[in-house]
Amino acid sequence: MSERGALRVRLDRLVREVAKFGAVGGAGLLVNLLVFNLVRHTTELPVVRASVLATIVAIAFNYVGFRYFTYRDRDKNRRTKELSLFLLFSAAGLVIENGVLYTATYGFGWDSPLLSNVFKFLGIGVATLFRFWSYRTWVFRTLPGTEPAAATAPPRSASVTNARSARDRALARQRTGRS
Repeated sequence: MSERGALRVRLDRLVREVAKFGAVGGAGLLVNLLVFNLVRHTTELPVVRASVLATIVAIAFNYVGFRYFTYRDRDKNRRTKELSLFLLFSAAGLVIENGVLYTATYGFGWDSPLLSNVFKFLGIGVATLFRFWSYRTWVFRTLPGTEPAAATAPPRSASVTNARSARDRALARQRTGRS
């Protein structure tokens, strides 16, 4: 495959990944905003605390979506490390997201329900850029051999490909402890 073809494959994969990330993130955005407004209007919690609570609920929702939809084909061998990194980068995103809201609310005094939602949404947008980069780079790592560079190799005969596939499956079973 030519360099141009390999670039096209990588770009197609990235577009699919961004679309899946966006679908889960969009659902998480709705969860975040719904919980935020529900807590804000039914309790006496201050605006930023209500936002932090909503963000935590959305983080839990998003982990399930990312692990089982967006990044379901990624390495699953180190779930504890994956979850720890996810929570670390999500906490950083929480600080970014709620820092924007905190600055607007307490720094500028913009505390109306409309402005709170505008700055909550803006904070989510800024934090989403950070989260996309960190999740795909550090949390949901690509399995070895699934990179587009593998697509640039010359085609092999069916018998060589089948033998390699059987060997790869056997190695994967050994790594996971299954027989």
